[in-house]
Amino acid sequence: MLASKFVHEIIGHIQLVEQEERHSIMQAADWIADSVARDGLVHLFGCGHSHLLVEDFFYRAGGMVPVNAILETSIMLHEGAVKSSKIERMTGYAPVILDNYNVMAGEVMIVISNSGINSLPVEMAQSAKERGLKVVAICSSAYFHDETRHPSGKRLSDIADLVIDNHMPHGDALVEIPDFSMKMASGSTVIGSVILNMIMTSVAEKLVERGIEPPVYVSGNIPGGFERNQVYIDKYRQRIKHL
Repeated sequence: MLASKFVHEIIGHIQLVEQEERHSIMQAADWIADSVARDGLVHLFGCGHSHLLVEDFFYRAGGMVPVNAILETSIMLHEGAVKSSKIERMTGYAPVILDNYNVMAGEVMIVISNSGINSLPVEMAQSAKERGLKVVAICSSAYFHDETRHPSGKRLSDIADLVIDNHMPHGDALVEIPDFSMKMASGSTVIGSVILNMIMTSVAEKLVERGIEPPVYVSGNIPGGFERNQVYIDKYRQRIKHL
């Protein structure tokens, strides 16, 4: 049954990421823990479907509070899927987006792009580094030899200080359909969520080891949840644009 095939493929890729990317994930967690310990932030950016991961880790029960989600509506699918793809290939737009967010040197930017070859994520990484941030890329090594669409000739993986490979195949889809030439069932969103959860839980672990209480949201639908979260919202509202 193909439904089971997808589950099998996802489990296999999760295990591969756990085995092969543990060191990089721990390095990212160290950098973010350093930033959070100084009352800094971690900034998340992605275009198109990668934006789903950015939103998923923002203002989320069980998630880190100091997550600044860069939510530029022009590159979200609900504003026009084809338009989003075209803008992702444009040059010169990333600095304009970043100017609208409060980013500081010494903080961390995570740029999510499965292919890592489009201009906007490449330039977002460049712009963040120019402003003194450490840049972590979540992308697939299957595209490391593909031609970039950025005029510099560089890919996201060439710019980032740290690359976490999601180990997705070229084209992202995982499941072969009998008697059909195309694969289906993309895996990068699921694996990206696994990677980010591994990073954020490791950040919390490292903060506890330093004697710092991790700033974590709880569900607003449990007793006292809204009040607990409000304390963090009051603290971070001036730094996090979309709170």
